[in-house]
Amino acid sequence: GDVTDSSEWSRLLETVRPDVVVHLAAETGTAQSLREATRHAEVNVVGTTTMLDAFGAVGHIPAHFVLTSSRAVYGEGTWKRGNGDLFSPGQRSHTQLEAAAWDFDGAVPVPSEALRTWPAPTSVYGATKLAQEHLLTAWTGSNDSELTILRFQNVYGPGQSLSNPYTGIVSLFSQIAMDGQSIPVYEDGLITRDFVYIDDVADSLATVLESRPATTPSIFDIGSGVGTTIASLAGHIAAFHDAPAPHVTGAFRDGDVRHAECDIHRSLETIDWSPRWTVAKGVAALQEWIAKEKTEKSL
Repeated sequence: GDVTDSSEWSRLLETVRPDVVVHLAAETGTAQSLREATRHAEVNVVGTTTMLDAFGAVGHIPAHFVLTSSRAVYGEGTWKRGNGDLFSPGQRSHTQLEAAAWDFDGAVPVPSEALRTWPAPTSVYGATKLAQEHLLTAWTGSNDSELTILRFQNVYGPGQSLSNPYTGIVSLFSQIAMDGQSIPVYEDGLITRDFVYIDDVADSLATVLESRPATTPSIFDIGSGVGTTIASLAGHIAAFHDAPAPHVTGAFRDGDVRHAECDIHRSLETIDWSPRWTVAKGVAALQEWIAKEKTEKSL
């Protein structure tokens, strides 16, 4: 269905009155959102308000909402200078990126954590996900409904689109290596991401649905808790397929953050969840799934 279509919501709520709503519907392309801002805003923001209006129209207030948000709300997050001072560097400009000024001189990134890292999205996508958080916070607060927000890091695994290059670099890199080509790596290859396997993400959702965390705010970071450089990821995938070594291109995408990694200690302690999949194990499982999908489609 179309989450922006109020008539579809009306038809749905004629027969279903859910006590719990897991809101996953969203457009997810970081770079794509800079060129298709309206579509991302319509689906992510208007789609959310259309859903809320539909519940209001029938007078039904779900007891619990779970929003799947994104690490993109943090933008570049918090960094630490050599003297220990913390600061938020803001978005890297196009001019900076053209000059290959990838990092913020003399500083290192600090893993993001919901209670201490102020959201400052650097992409239209990230801005729409933060808007979803604000909309649901306001609506549930006014209607005495519970809200849990899960900020996912870079999710990957079986089920990812194999045709949409915006859905994840793990899938994209895997297909390039499977074709025997050298994987192109952006910037200097030292961009870091926190890759979290789909099964661990599903487990986090199941956990909060069962436990309904009572903490305020109920915002939790869901990731592996480990940063992996893009060069390292590409090298691992290339080696798996005996493909040529990846090559650093120096290319960049406006709106991309330099480093993204989360601190999952609060999630471990509060919602009794922990990731079980390492990047190596998860990447291997994804390769097997992609190979199976390609084989089945060729039959």
